[in-house]
Amino acid sequence: MTARTPQEQLQDASDWWSTSIVDIHPGEIAIRGYPIQELIGALSFPQMIWLMLRGEIPSAHQAELLQAALVAAVDHGPHAPSIAIARMAVTCGLPVNGAMACGINALDDIHGGAGQQCMELLLQLAARHRSGGADWTAVEQVLDDYIGLHGKIIPGYGHRFHPVDPRATRLAVLVQGARRDGTIAGRYSDLALHVEASLARRTGRKVPINIDGITAVIYTELGFSAALGRGLFILSRSVGILAHAIEQSQQGGRIKGPMPKTIPYTYTGPKARHIDAQRTDARSPSAPTKR
Repeated sequence: MTARTPQEQLQDASDWWSTSIVDIHPGEIAIRGYPIQELIGALSFPQMIWLMLRGEIPSAHQAELLQAALVAAVDHGPHAPSIAIARMAVTCGLPVNGAMACGINALDDIHGGAGQQCMELLLQLAARHRSGGADWTAVEQVLDDYIGLHGKIIPGYGHRFHPVDPRATRLAVLVQGARRDGTIAGRYSDLALHVEASLARRTGRKVPINIDGITAVIYTELGFSAALGRGLFILSRSVGILAHAIEQSQQGGRIKGPMPKTIPYTYTGPKARHIDAQRTDARSPSAPTKR
C-alpha cells in the first residue's frame, strides 16, 4: 500500500463526511447557504424544518399547512403506548432524554407508521390513476391488491377510539382552503376521499379518514417523501412525549407499570403444582461407587 502524504490524509478525513445541509467555520454557521443569524427571528420553526429537509424556504401558506399538521399530532393521551412508555420510564429513574428515547422508539410500523404507509398507498394510487381522469377502476384495483397483501385495515382510515377524528375534520377544512388558494393541487386529497368512499361501499359503513390519513394527504400534497412523513410525525409526537415525561417527573411515582397493582392481569398458565420430592430423588444421579 502506497504511503499517503499528510495532505492526502487530511483530505481523506475531510471527505469522510459530506453534507449539503450545514457549513460551519469558527464564528460562522450557514444552513443550506443561509447565515444562521439571518434565519433566527425570520423563520418559523415549520419553515426551518422545511429548509432543513427540502433545502429551500417554503411559502408562508405552505408553512402554515405544515404547521397545522404538526400541531394536530402532538399528543393522544397517556393511553397511547409511546406516551405511556415515556411516563413509565420516568418512574423507573430515567432522565428526560432517556424517557423520550423510549417513547420515540415505540413509534414503529404499527404505532406511528400509519401515516407513512398511507402516503405510500396514495403514491401508488396516483401512479395508477390518470391525473384528472374519471375512471377509478385502477384505484380500486390498487385497493384490492393492497387488501389482499396487507389485510382489511387501510392505514389512515378509521380509529379505535374516535368515531370521527376531530383532528382530521379540522385539517380537512384547511386542506380545502389550501386547495382553493393554490397552495396544493388537491390530487392526493381527491384520491384520499375516493378511498374513504370505496371503504364505505366495501364495508357497508363509514370508515372516515383519521389523523394519519389527513396528515398523509398534507405531507404528500406538499411534496414530502413517505419516509419524511414518518419523521415529521415523530417530530410532532415528540412534543407530547416531552410534555408527559416532564409532567410525570413533577408528579413523582416509582416503578409504575402499565396498570395499577389493584387491577389483576389474566393468567393463562398451568394450575398450581408442586415438585414431587420422591420423584426428584429418584431422578437425581446416584453417588459414585468406589471400586
